[in-house]
Amino acid sequence: MTESQIASAGSESTKDPAASNAAPADEPAGALRHAVTEPRVIAVANQKGGVGKTTTAINLGTALSAIGHRVLIIDLDPQGNASTGLGIARGDRRQTSYDLLIHRAVVADCTLPTEIPNLSIVPSGMDLSGIEVELVNEPGRESFLKRALESAAGPFDYLLIDCPPALGLLTINALVSSQAVLVPLQCEFFALEGIAQLLQTIELVKHSYNPTLDIQGIVLTMFDQRNNLSGMVANDVREHFGEKVYRTVIPRNVRVSEAPSHGRPVIVYDTACAGSRAYLSLASEIIDRERHLAGLAPGA
Repeated sequence: MTESQIASAGSESTKDPAASNAAPADEPAGALRHAVTEPRVIAVANQKGGVGKTTTAINLGTALSAIGHRVLIIDLDPQGNASTGLGIARGDRRQTSYDLLIHRAVVADCTLPTEIPNLSIVPSGMDLSGIEVELVNEPGRESFLKRALESAAGPFDYLLIDCPPALGLLTINALVSSQAVLVPLQCEFFALEGIAQLLQTIELVKHSYNPTLDIQGIVLTMFDQRNNLSGMVANDVREHFGEKVYRTVIPRNVRVSEAPSHGRPVIVYDTACAGSRAYLSLASEIIDRERHLAGLAPGA
């Protein structure tokens, strides 16, 4: 799959009626890679469960790797859904993100390849469930992941951290380690109530540990065109956050729900479905935003 295919597939994806079409991305991936000397570390975070964090992480990682970027997903959720969704069997997870944090393992020793070229993962396991208790008396525990990821700088262009649905120590570690936060937001009323707490946590992390942390963007997920509430929520979010909200919205789609049970991203499972086209379009937007940050012209 080439970058031009991503752009053309994305142009047909589901869009928020209030938003304009995403710009195509035609510039070779290498141009952005050479402009960025260190890997871009992005935390995919929202303390509310079921909003599409893991689906967004693995499909964004797949889209970025398809155009030549070297991507590492850090599965930081004890449920390990990102690992399962990329076909990593539990028996193959000999070293996990738990080992990065507790045993100070090297990233390379915990990294497993996936069937997607250029896409690797540090898997997760249930050991992470008790990590807050294990680290309760450890000084600097909020920076353990940042220290571990310093060894991952060479081989990768992007590190995507799939956070757990909570604002505990694991998510704090992800925010301290990241340059930006990508927030999947479900198009439902209760999702709006939770985002205020997440934004407050981001501000606290910026003030205390990571002053350069920024919100990369907000992606609206589980958008249902048949439901007036989805449109109302989308409009409210755009009114409040403006250009931080991506133009592409991720629709409710059966194929997106089926894909993890086959151990594949939906982009690979069914490239033609509405969910795949939406994630391809989102990747195009994110690439353009990254180009802007790197001082390159979008779509140039």
